[in-house]
Amino acid sequence: MEITLGTLTSKQGLEHSELLSSATAAMIATLVDGKDIGVVEIDPQFSDTASFCNEYKVGPEASANCVIIEAKRGEVRQLVACVVLANTRADINGLVRKTLDARRASFAPMEEAVRETGMEFGAITPIGLPSNWTILIDSKVIEADCVIIGSGIRKSKILISGKLLATIPNVRVLEGLGQAR
Repeated sequence: MEITLGTLTSKQGLEHSELLSSATAAMIATLVDGKDIGVVEIDPQFSDTASFCNEYKVGPEASANCVIIEAKRGEVRQLVACVVLANTRADINGLVRKTLDARRASFAPMEEAVRETGMEFGAITPIGLPSNWTILIDSKVIEADCVIIGSGIRKSKILISGKLLATIPNVRVLEGLGQAR
């Protein structure tokens, strides 16, 4: 299935696993509608959201960011993923902290996020995260017909419907997770 977004036209993700991290490719293969996931090759220097959107003419409302959060309550610590549209920011100190019943919530250190996900920084995706992680996704992402998100490696991006993204294991959809910048 080909999808065009900005100046990019996707290829079928299942047929181009070389453009996905191994964990991402493995997860896509398990999804019922995995054949409906597209992948596009990009220049890795434009992997970060702002430069990506500018270079490939993709609006931030069609791009989603996945950030790794470290939540703590006493001695209990967990890593979770938050997915919001690029024109918003995750409500980490409000909704995320409350949802996870955490005393503190903050961005996980970059080195730890990369090590624990097995993905490249600037390309982390909710598709293929460790199976015991919670994935919090803003309802606006789920409502999108097509959003572009990391692939696990900096040289590509995934195009996926919000509805399909919601079928990934351990997803919790939250209204208001993405706050206006």
